[in-house]
This record gives sequence, structure tokens and C-alpha cells, in this order.
Amino acid sequence: MTDARQDAPSPPSSSRNLPDFKNSVKLKYVKLGYHHLITHGMYLILIPLFGVIALQLYRSSSKDFYDIWEHLQYNLISVVVCSTLLVFLSTLYFLTRPRPVYLVNFSCYKPDESRKCTKKMFMDQSRLTGSFTEASLEFQRKILERSGLGDSTYLPEAVLNIPPNPSMKEARKEAETVMFGAIDELFAKTSVKAKDIGILIVNCSLFNPTPSLSAMIVNHYKLRGNIKSYNLGGMGCSAGLISIDLAKDLLQTIPNSYALIVSMENITLNWYFGNDRPKLISNCLFRMGGAAVLLSNKSSDKRRSKYRLVNTVRTNKGADDKCFGCVAQEEDAEGKIGVTLSKDLMAVAGDALKTNITTLGPLVLPTSEQLLFLATLIAKKFFKMKIKPYIPDFKLAFDHFCIHAGGRAVLDELEKNLKLNSWYMEPSRMTLYRFGNTSSSSLWYELAYAEAKGRIRKGDRTWQIAFGSGFKCNSAVWKALKTINPAKERSPWVDEIHQFPVDVPTVSSIK
Repeated sequence: MTDARQDAPSPPSSSRNLPDFKNSVKLKYVKLGYHHLITHGMYLILIPLFGVIALQLYRSSSKDFYDIWEHLQYNLISVVVCSTLLVFLSTLYFLTRPRPVYLVNFSCYKPDESRKCTKKMFMDQSRLTGSFTEASLEFQRKILERSGLGDSTYLPEAVLNIPPNPSMKEARKEAETVMFGAIDELFAKTSVKAKDIGILIVNCSLFNPTPSLSAMIVNHYKLRGNIKSYNLGGMGCSAGLISIDLAKDLLQTIPNSYALIVSMENITLNWYFGNDRPKLISNCLFRMGGAAVLLSNKSSDKRRSKYRLVNTVRTNKGADDKCFGCVAQEEDAEGKIGVTLSKDLMAVAGDALKTNITTLGPLVLPTSEQLLFLATLIAKKFFKMKIKPYIPDFKLAFDHFCIHAGGRAVLDELEKNLKLNSWYMEPSRMTLYRFGNTSSSSLWYELAYAEAKGRIRKGDRTWQIAFGSGFKCNSAVWKALKTINPAKERSPWVDEIHQFPVDVPTVSSIK
């Protein structure tokens, strides 16, 4: 697969008749031209205006400039008032403008080879536990074969053991391995000292021990006593972007600070050993992984940072009962705890996505797309015209898409609704294939994939979007501050990126 973002134009017709313009002139190029015309319309207006002003100045004599100076001398009060007002407004702007938030670097944890679990191994281990009926095993096999996961995902030791030995001790061991592994690599990449961290945010939905995960990090790295630490729990796969948004707000109030964000999920104590089908799906999709991100509001960090945070948009549909209950941790009839995924999940996710992009659109879409959307809205509402609602082309606003690798069905629906081609979906699909659903950290494996492929160029915009229980849909938009050289990067993809992308069949039989 090549990196071409556009489909190749169709070959010219050999007919002697007039060309069929619907086929020979692709409408996407007409639309692209319209986009450039509208987007740069202000420049097209200002250039002639500046030309007229320059011509007028060229024609002015020294006497004209002298007359202006004489006029200003006799209006000294007006000059002083205008100058004072200009200085005041400039000072007010610089004091009240939002502090830029930079992403210095990030790291994704890659477990040891001993933690790898093929689909066949998964089925064999599940059978050996003796916890599942034949019907449940067959159900899990069908889910796995259609999941989009490959044979190199990872599971914690306690789940792979025969018999499995989930315990608080093993869960803490998994958490420490993932968190400390990601943070150690991040500190090595950035050369930032642990004592320099002023803000710590950890998100893990299903494992919330006492002392907390954030306290474990503070203790291990001996972080300073006045650090502002937060531990977010129960917020699902979108909690990583909630952490980004929280860090952004904190960095507006605390100058010259670093914010460390750790996103992960814990598998050990959340493996389901029952036979309730809606709870078995999470066993098939969720895998071991985590990521650490370093944010900064220091102006001195701009040159070495990879990205600048442009926008965050959070959507919470928890007021609706159906949305609230579509992903829930609960006991089955036998008292075994698991996470139930409702059959309404896709419909709820679609509604949350619609709300989120309605808010995000005006912030990021070019003027051309906003005008087209407004025109169709007016035509439908006021003129009662029977036309389809216009779906904005987000490819005109973003160069890269990091869509939470929650499962194949989620990616298929977003690819269809956002009208994305395989090139844009590749980071998400390959992350799901290689690492599985690593919950809130999956977005960072996807961004690491794009970097490893050498796709990130200076000025590129990346849209991260994730869904989570509650129900939530959250977005973050990043602008690349430099071109990323994959040869200088350390990531979980670096040693194997040449093997990707791979073809992922709709059904991958487990032999």
C-alpha cells in the first residue's frame, strides 16, 4: 500500500465524442479548488487593497508627509490617548491570552515477548481454565476471528498462567510494569528530571487501588511534595483525552510547568470468567498496554516539542439513561464481575460522535466547508428542500486521524461516516491488529505508527478521537511543530514498521 492520500485519476477516454465531464473531471478536485478559493479569499481581497495603499504612498510627496506631521502636532492629546490605549490593549492581550500547551514527547509501553498471546493460545488458555461452557468458547472464537486483532497482542502473566491467578498483588505488578516502563522511556527521551514534574494525571478505568496509581508513581520516582496529582477512574477508553483536557486547564494557571499524563488499563483483575455473552466481548478485545505523555507550557520548550495542542472538545451523554448504561461493570447471575457491552453501543457512539463533531467543526473546519454546511441547513430548514444534509469533509481540516481502536465495528462505522479511505484508517487498524484494544492509550500507539511511517510533517494537524463509558466522546487536535524523522524515534513500532500495513481479513480462522 502506498502513502498516496488521493485515489489515482481515471484514465482518459478513447471516445471521439465530447468527454463525459462527470467522469473526466473529478468533483473532488472542483471541491478542492473551491476550498482554496474560499480559504484564501481574505488574501485575495487584501492584496489589491495593500496595492492601492502602496501606490498612494508612492505618489505622495514629502510635503504630504509634512502636512500629516503638522496635523499630529496640533492634536497631541489624541495621539497620547490613542498610544496609551494601544499599549493598554496590547498588554491586556498578552496577559490574558491562553498559554500554549506543547507536547514535548510521548512513549508507548511494549511488553516482553513472554506476554504475547496468539488467538489460538487465547482459546487454548480459555478452555483450560474450565470456567467457560462450550457455547461460550465458541462465541469467543467467533468474536476473535472477526475482531481485527492479530497474533502478537499481549496479556498479563496472571491471565496467561494455568490456572489463572488474578489477585491484587498481580494487578499491582501489571500496573507498575506498564506505568514505570512507559515513564522510564519518556524521561530518557526528554531528559526531564522527575523533580521537574509539577502536575501528574493518571487514568485507569477499572483498577483503582489504595494507595492510588498516581501515589505509586509519586513514591517510585520520589516526585516533589507540592505536586498536583490526580487519579481518574471509571471514565473508559476516552479518559486519556480527558486527562489531556484537565492538564491543559491546569497549565493555564500554573506557569512554567510540566504535566505528566499516564494512560493505561489493567487486565489482571478485570478478566471475566463467566458465561454471560455481553461480558465476554471485552475478554476478546482488551489487551495489555499503556502510554506516558509529557506536556509543557514553557516557551523554551517550543523548539524541542513535537506538537502544540490546538483544541479539545468533550461530549458527555450521561444524562440519557440508554447512553449511561451501554457500557457497565456489573455482576452476572453467578456473581462474577465483568463489563457488559450493550447492543445499543454503536448507536450511542454515533450520537455522541455527531454531537462532538458539531462542536468541533466550527473550530477546525475551513470556511468553505462551513459555508456549504450552512447553505444546506438553510435550504432544508427555511426552503423545505428535500436534500441530504451536508457532511463536512474533515480531511480538509486534518492530515491524520487517530481513532480509538476499540474494535473493528467501531472503525468500520467511523470510516464510513467520516468518508475516510484506507490510508487515513491505517494507524487505527494496524494498532488494533498489533496491540489490540489498549483502552485510553491506543491513540498514542496510533500516533506513534504515523510517526514511524514518516508521515508527520511540520504544520500537519492530527485529530485524536475516543469513546468511553458514561457515555463520552472526546477529541483533541494537535499541530506538528516539526517534521518527525522516524530514524531518530524510539517507539514500539520502530523494529517492525517495515512489516506494516498488513491485510486484515474479515474473518481470520483460528486453527
